[in-house]
Amino acid sequence: MPADFPKRAVILDTQELTRRFDKFTAVDSVNISVEAGEVFGLLGPNGAGKSTVIKMLTTLLPPTTGKATIAGYDVTHQQGAVRKVIGYVPQALSADGSLTGYENLLIFAKLYDIPSK
Repeated sequence: MPADFPKRAVILDTQELTRRFDKFTAVDSVNISVEAGEVFGLLGPNGAGKSTVIKMLTTLLPPTTGKATIAGYDVTHQQGAVRKVIGYVPQALSADGSLTGYENLLIFAKLYDIPSK
């Protein structure tokens, strides 16, 4: 977080955050506002879109429409800055079994700013 970031500022803000996969809407117009120091959780049944929201907030998946900021940084246009101020711990600390080995490497390379070469 930038040194001059206000202590009681909104640390996470989404406005109409939406993600579609072709004709399927996985996340539909989500609005979240969390101040620095607050604790929040995403709850819902399987298939509710929780993982898709997290992937958008961690810059791993771009929103179809809407906007999200983390510590004032836009998750779509300032991905590197967002990654520097967040921590991401997946449910299973090992590789994601639904992805190929190469796709898992790409995700972790993105999260830790490892150059493509």
